[in-house]
Amino acid sequence: MSSDAASGEAASSVEMHTAPRPDRHTRRREQTRRKLLDAARALFARQGVENTRINEITDEADVGFGSFYNHFDSKEAIVEAVVEETVAAQGDAVASVTADLDDPAEVVAAAHRYFVNLARSDPEWGWLLIRLDASQKIGLRALGPFAQRDLERGIRAGRFRVANKRVALFAAGGALLGVMGDVLDGRAPKDADRHHAEGVLRMFGLSGKDAAEVARRPMPQVPAPVS
Repeated sequence: MSSDAASGEAASSVEMHTAPRPDRHTRRREQTRRKLLDAARALFARQGVENTRINEITDEADVGFGSFYNHFDSKEAIVEAVVEETVAAQGDAVASVTADLDDPAEVVAAAHRYFVNLARSDPEWGWLLIRLDASQKIGLRALGPFAQRDLERGIRAGRFRVANKRVALFAAGGALLGVMGDVLDGRAPKDADRHHAEGVLRMFGLSGKDAAEVARRPMPQVPAPVS
């Protein structure tokens, strides 16, 4: 093969694998949408979904009111977008925290401890989760698939024993949001994450001694907070 032909193939290969750069109009649209989502998330965290109006979102984002409808059909649409981002981000974080753990009880403990500690290190995210849960049931959406999988894995392994899986999941999720709220209010003890994890494990059928030992195991390396 000639050098000219080889150069032509290499150039074609580069062109095929190089994504086109968004034009200025597309970049501006993406930036405006990002501003709207960030503003909505901040407002939902501060005052809840029901108390937030569209004009407050555009004011917070510092964009024109009409710009909102270039990106979202309604307030419900931006709420759903914020929920989807939050669910995806925290689902990835939980998966990362628990990826290398084999004991189903330790997986559950680490996931619950992660959320309690994140409420302390990132209060805006904590309030967002609690206030979105009040109207969107985001706690169940964010934790539900992982929690059900881990509970069932623990049952199969003989680690967990619960009378009703659905009730156990709702009880654990409600307890988590309650402890997170106490952390955000500044009343929870420093080791609230361990106490909460121990309580959840006992709720799932572990003995007091076993639950305490698992809840006090060193936490896996935690990824940077995401919101």
